[in-house]
Amino acid sequence: MTKQLRRKRARLAVLGSTFLAGMAAVAAMTTIMAGSATAATTLGASAAQTGRFFGTAVPASKLSDSGFTTLLDREFNQVTPENEMKIDATEPNQNQFSYGNADRIVSYARQRGMQVRGHTLAWHSQQPGWMQSLSGTALRNAMNNHITQVATHFRGQVFAWDVVNEAFADGGGGGRRDSNLQRTGNDWIEVAFRTADAADPNALLCYNDYNIDNWTDAKTQGVYRMVQDFKQRGVPIDCVGLQSHFTGGSNYPSNYRTTISSFAALGVDVHITELDIRNAPADAYRNTVRDCMAVARCKGITTWGIRDSDSWRSGESPLLFNGSGQKKAAYDAVLAELNNGVPPTTPPTTGPTTGPPTTPPTTPPTTPPTTPPTQGPGGCTATVSLNSWNGGFVATVRVTAGSSGTNAWTVTMSLPSGATVTNAWNASRSGNSGTVSFTNVSYNGRIAAGQSTEFGFQGTGAGTGMTPSCSAS
Repeated sequence: MTKQLRRKRARLAVLGSTFLAGMAAVAAMTTIMAGSATAATTLGASAAQTGRFFGTAVPASKLSDSGFTTLLDREFNQVTPENEMKIDATEPNQNQFSYGNADRIVSYARQRGMQVRGHTLAWHSQQPGWMQSLSGTALRNAMNNHITQVATHFRGQVFAWDVVNEAFADGGGGGRRDSNLQRTGNDWIEVAFRTADAADPNALLCYNDYNIDNWTDAKTQGVYRMVQDFKQRGVPIDCVGLQSHFTGGSNYPSNYRTTISSFAALGVDVHITELDIRNAPADAYRNTVRDCMAVARCKGITTWGIRDSDSWRSGESPLLFNGSGQKKAAYDAVLAELNNGVPPTTPPTTGPTTGPPTTPPTTPPTTPPTTPPTQGPGGCTATVSLNSWNGGFVATVRVTAGSSGTNAWTVTMSLPSGATVTNAWNASRSGNSGTVSFTNVSYNGRIAAGQSTEFGFQGTGAGTGMTPSCSAS
């Protein structure tokens, strides 16, 4: 059984048990209508009828607000800690971790059968001062260590992680945001996902961003190309989060469903993660939910707060309940659409209504060369670069063909005592400790003279001192 299939089955088991608990918690919140059809009377119960979630952001400070918790307990079956899992909250000082408020939210939700979304592991914003002062290898190592420690602490308690948040730039280019994390190397997002996968292999791993709701926007297409590349190369990504903060600058787009279905067609789930709409127009909320319900892989919706008074945009009254906790017309529109939903069955068999972008991705995928390289026997060399943290490492190995090119190659190296390989990509592995061999896969064995390809692997323990040797045919 492949690692990907094991991860998928394990995740389905975790999600299934959480979903059943949530269903038990909301079973009493339904009413029987004429014709023996069942319609739920609350948001979470209605979403659960089609195997989805309807959640909200929760700050720890609101858990002592009875008005807030009454609505939370009644209406929602999923929660996202608002700030309590972000980097400055969980690692205020380097290697000193603090989980108190996040643990409070997780415990509260799980006791009530609610799913918990982890938010967020790697982000350019809300970094503590010590992290802001780092750069290069030191910052990359600190990022990996943070992801490993936090994801391990909450392993088995969250159903999904926003592994990387808001890494793409606004504007017309569709490229990456310039940040201290981006300046550690263009592979930082991939490394973050692989690190999170090693730390919490049963959680869904998501990329989350704002202003990626409109299919024709360059930023949306930039994220699409990254996800497409990750899926092609086996990078562990399971879902995309559309924040959907609809404002005067980015109102609900008419092609929103195209965006959702286009991402879903890549083989990832779509979550609407931070929904709020200026002035809470019923039509915009209705259309947003309708578009999600129309796509089987759109698995749930989270509003960024419950009452307008809880919102980070409180002056715009963007949520489903007013400051007094009374339902708005938008609430009724959302509930009606959730109750009209059809249970998701299988992923869509057709692609997006418009084709994928034709411009190349910002991080090129590793694909077979378009023209055959020089054939024949020849030597090769291999070099290794290392990103390490306390207890683990990611190694990137570059294989360079000699003067005759290669048809196939094998790289062998001895791991330090106590080091173990946990996974590898762009190569087949033999062994996981001691002397380990890596051979090419189908698409990267043939390398033209003087050209290179790369593969990588992740391990536990220390990876220092490895000297790869390469042989080719």
